[in-house]
Amino acid sequence: MSETVRKLREYIFDNFLFTEDENALGNDDSFMEKGIIDSTGILEVIKFIEEDFGITVEDAEMIPENLDSINNVSAFIQRKKA
Repeated sequence: MSETVRKLREYIFDNFLFTEDENALGNDDSFMEKGIIDSTGILEVIKFIEEDFGITVEDAEMIPENLDSINNVSAFIQRKKA
């Protein structure tokens, strides 16, 4: 597991799932479809990404392909840092 994925999982579990059960969320599971994060929660995730990973998320980048699963967010962060 990459450091980025580890940090994202820790943040999501601590702030939205409130469980220690690692099986509660797969890395490809949709946050919205599973009811884990709503539109307001996505803004919190964006703030975390910007502060923790030092990138800026533009309005046009606020799409499910970038932000709706741990793997999507991780890949987005890697693209932004490249």
